[in-house]
Amino acid sequence: MNRLKSTYGILFSTMLLSVCIPARMHAQSLEFSGQAIGWTILNPPEPFQLQGGLRYIPEISFSQPVAKFNVDGEFSANLWGSATTLPGDSTTTDGEISPYRMWLSFYGNQFEIRAGLQKINFGSAMLFRPLMWFDRIDPRDPLQLTDGVYGLLGRYYFLNNINIWLWGLYGDDKIKGWEVFPSLKNSIEFGGRFQVPVFTGEMAASYHHRKADQHGVIPDSLIREPSFPENRIGLDAKFDLGVGLWVEGAVIHQDFNFSSLKFKSLLNAGMDYTFNLGNRLKLMTEGFGYLQGSRLLGADKKTFFGLLSVTYPLTIIHNLSAMVFYDFTNKDLYRFLNWSITYDRWNFYVMGFWNPDTSQLYNFENQSTLYSGWGFQLMAVFNH
Repeated sequence: MNRLKSTYGILFSTMLLSVCIPARMHAQSLEFSGQAIGWTILNPPEPFQLQGGLRYIPEISFSQPVAKFNVDGEFSANLWGSATTLPGDSTTTDGEISPYRMWLSFYGNQFEIRAGLQKINFGSAMLFRPLMWFDRIDPRDPLQLTDGVYGLLGRYYFLNNINIWLWGLYGDDKIKGWEVFPSLKNSIEFGGRFQVPVFTGEMAASYHHRKADQHGVIPDSLIREPSFPENRIGLDAKFDLGVGLWVEGAVIHQDFNFSSLKFKSLLNAGMDYTFNLGNRLKLMTEGFGYLQGSRLLGADKKTFFGLLSVTYPLTIIHNLSAMVFYDFTNKDLYRFLNWSITYDRWNFYVMGFWNPDTSQLYNFENQSTLYSGWGFQLMAVFNH
């Protein structure tokens, strides 16, 4: 299959806007930067698979003082292509050219208003994140790349460190976070977050509402309406008590009619500590539960994961990290090792993985991927 999704008109408008706005405003700072990435993944077990790819993310950003306030902007694109060799010597190619970030921000000492294509994430958990509502960051990805969302985000920071977030998003047909159903196209999503300092840390409550589209996911014979309302409530807290401690949870209610399992609950508890050994060894662990049932916190279906992560800097240039995930429900073990090398603008990553033949990590649906079984990934990154 050869697919190339092109959005040249959007990209041209983005670049034109990024140049014209600063020019008219006599911007104090205008920067052009970028990130070029090359990678290859080798999966030797049957069926043998090999993938190679290139990605380039060019970025234009500016900052302009306006009276006592500031206007910032970021405009970037995501250009990538890959080729995968499959059993039988067949090769498939894939690629995309699309906007990556495209936002303007107006802010002062205690507030910020940001509009456009942006990344919105929050919460206390590190790897298994119940509040991963608007991104799809894979903790195994050293670059932490993720698509953004189109929306308007406002944040206000009180002098006592209490802060309030409010947002409105434009619904499209992309899956984000833990979603199974995409949002209803052209619909409006909205929500907010209230965060307060507590003792040596902070606590927060979050809420989000949207309409989800069932078509293409559920057979039409099982549904009466094209969409259904969904409400999410999240709570999280993080404290520094000599060791870092956090808890994070989210409850999702989906008002559909094809199943009685309308509640999803995601729960996480974790801790980390840096030992004064050698160059300082960092240890992190998390426990995660995913429940689905016909009532609040019901567990008609459930999955439980445990995680142990270790990071150790060998030198300023070399760093080693390892992650082990254990699926208590299916008795599966996932292992990931990363050796990173940093030279000025260059970053190199040598990664190894050893996983089950089918994966349920982060989606809870059995599937075969390039990270199934065991294999290696090499990545080179140039930043300018």
